[in-house]
Amino acid sequence: MSNPKKVAVIMGSDSDFPAVSASVKKLKSFGIPVETHVMSAHRTPQAAAAFSASAEQNGFGVILAAAGKAAHLAGVLAAGTTLPVIGIPMKSSTLDGLDALLATVQMPSGIPVATVAIDGAENAAILAAEILALSDARLAGKLKEMKQQMAEKVAAKDRAIQAEAEKL
Repeated sequence: MSNPKKVAVIMGSDSDFPAVSASVKKLKSFGIPVETHVMSAHRTPQAAAAFSASAEQNGFGVILAAAGKAAHLAGVLAAGTTLPVIGIPMKSSTLDGLDALLATVQMPSGIPVATVAIDGAENAAILAAEILALSDARLAGKLKEMKQQMAEKVAAKDRAIQAEAEKL
């Protein structure tokens, strides 16, 4: 297989990094190359547009975009590329992220942005991995292994609760 596709993790502010770092960790755990950048849809729109316009030729397969409040970053990035863009609405002190969720999910026809939960960075990374796994059997295997481990943990918790309930 040729070089694996990279995932871009773009955040509107460096203050988003503590929450967004979960996506970086998850992507790295799958062996997916990741680049992180701070770009603003409002303060550096030319940089965001240039990044998305060249993302595919620069080896990216998916773009994650984390932003709070007005949260136009994912839409600005999606407007300039045909790559999948996954929006991560960030929780803010004003409306607890509801404003960012609505701004991210309510995209006009023709400019889709997949959207995860508020501060849902880890799920964004998993969704990016699932998209890339469509053409990467190694990655698909890692995802299946992750899901199997999750199922095993739930089964163990089920057995423990049943044992607890028997004692009542």
